Amino acid sequence: MAPLRPDVAVGRWRSRTDPGQDLRPPWSDGGGGDAGGIDPHRTRGPQGSARQAGELSATLRIGVLALQGDVREHHAALSAIGVESVSVRRPAELASVDGIIIPGGESTTMSRLLVLLDLLDPLRAALADGLPAYGSCAGMIMLATNILDTRPDAHHLDALDITVRRNAFGRQVASFETDLELDGVAGGPMRAVFIRAPWVEATGDDVEVLGVVPDGPAQGRIVAVRQGVVMATSFHPEVTGDRRVHEYFVEMARSAR
Repeated sequence: MAPLRPDVAVGRWRSRTDPGQDLRPPWSDGGGGDAGGIDPHRTRGPQGSARQAGELSATLRIGVLALQGDVREHHAALSAIGVESVSVRRPAELASVDGIIIPGGESTTMSRLLVLLDLLDPLRAALADGLPAYGSCAGMIMLATNILDTRPDAHHLDALDITVRRNAFGRQVASFETDLELDGVAGGPMRAVFIRAPWVEATGDDVEVLGVVPDGPAQGRIVAVRQGVVMATSFHPEVTGDRRVHEYFVEMARSAR
């Protein structure tokens, strides 16, 4: 487990493979590396490879909730694997997508903007109707059914039967990166970046744990989960250049069609 470099602590991540990606809240779109693929022998969940994901997603459109957070990085990750993406800020845009990504950012701000833009109820309804979704960091918080240490007036999407703790690893200066394995994702450990991240305190019976912190003070804490066609990670795969989590989600969304 390693601390983040100083440039991350002030809001900017410079990865080994994709330097200079900006994590400051964007309102505009943006957009890689291939570090492996999805396990073709997995009996539960997505199957395939990076190449297959690009081939099979020719008519697949993934939305990125574009209210606040690292929207551009998710667009760039999807573009790198050949997947069409669209920013979602309105119900009409939501209706046009085959899956949606809830990005990292600030969950309380996202909650308020969902209400302000009349998107909260349509998004909840779409998720309840089976829209595939992936949430990273704040996106995990938004998708959860139960959130600890949150404001009483905050809204969430009730799509994952998990209890999450906000800022569980500590403040910004306690952010860190480590290598961890994800169940069903081939190619060896991936570099995981945790920035004021949540962790999962408890899961429902139908929730599959995909990954945990491998060592350090938070060893064993749950940081990646899946329930049906909804998945979430505490960390930010969109900032590292490793596209395997996005490939996993794309294949999951394609298989759900």
